[in-house]
Amino acid sequence: MIPATAIVVTFDSAHALPDCLAALKAEQVPVVVVDNASLDDTVAIAEAFGARVVRNLRNEGYGRANNLGARAAESDFVLVVNPDVIVEAGAVAALLDAAARYPDAGLFAPQIVEPSGRVFFQPRSLLAPYLTNPRGALALPDGEACAPFFSGACFLVRRALFLQLGGFDPHIFLFYEDDDLCRRIADSGAALVYVPQAVVRHGRGRSSGPKPGRIFRARWHQAWSRAYVSRKYNLPAPALGMFLVNALKTLGVCLTFRRALIERYAGSAAGAFAFLRGRTALGREGLS
Repeated sequence: MIPATAIVVTFDSAHALPDCLAALKAEQVPVVVVDNASLDDTVAIAEAFGARVVRNLRNEGYGRANNLGARAAESDFVLVVNPDVIVEAGAVAALLDAAARYPDAGLFAPQIVEPSGRVFFQPRSLLAPYLTNPRGALALPDGEACAPFFSGACFLVRRALFLQLGGFDPHIFLFYEDDDLCRRIADSGAALVYVPQAVVRHGRGRSSGPKPGRIFRARWHQAWSRAYVSRKYNLPAPALGMFLVNALKTLGVCLTFRRALIERYAGSAAGAFAFLRGRTALGREGLS
C-alpha cells in the first residue's frame, strides 16, 4: 500500500498549484485534489500533473473538502497540503520516518517557513488557555517535540485516526478547524509531534486568487468560527465583544475609504452578529 496520499483542497488556485504539485510529484507522493468549484484553470492543471481530482459542484469549505479527500484516499496516512505550500526534498520521508518512530502519535507537523524566511510555529491557541503566552511570542523547539496545536497548512495524519474522529468538524466552513482537530486528537490520547527536519514553504494567503469581497468573507468566517469553537469547548463567549469592537472600528475606517480595512472590520462584525442571531456558517454558504 502507498504510505501517504496528499490531499490538496483548491479554490481558484491556478496561480499557486503548479509549484505545489511539482514538489509533491518530485517526492513521488500521489495526490488527490479536491476542487471547490474553481472558475480558473485549477482542475486542468491538477489533471495535467496526474492528480486524482474530486470536483465539488460548489465551495464546500476547507475542512469538509479535506474530509472528502481523506475518504477518497487508500493510504495509511494523509498529508494535508495547502495549494500555496511547497514541500522541500525529503520532507514527506522525514514525516513518515517520525510516524514509524512514534507509533503512539497521530499527527506530525513539518517546519513551516514563510516567504520572509520566518518559521511559523503555533505560539498559542484559543483552545489551549493553559498555554501562558499572551503575546504569542515565538519560541521554537530545539528538535522534535510534542505540542498541543499545529497549523492546518500542512501536516501528516494517520488516516484511520482522522476518519475515526470524523475528520475536520463539518460545521466549520473556514478557520479554527485545525485547532479543533488538534484538540480532538490530543483528547483521544494520541500525541502531536513537531518534525523540524521536514521543511515546507508556505505562501501565506496565496491559496486562492484575490477577489472583491474575499476579505469580508474570510473575516466573517473567522469571527463566526471563533465563537463556534468557544461554545463547543465551553470557553467564554466572545461574539458580543467581537461585534461591538469591530462595528466601532468599521465606523472609524469608513472615513478612510480604504476598502480592505472596511471589509476586514465589517466582516468580523457581521460574522459575530450572525452567530449571535443563531445563523450558521454553512447556512451563509448555502450548504445547510
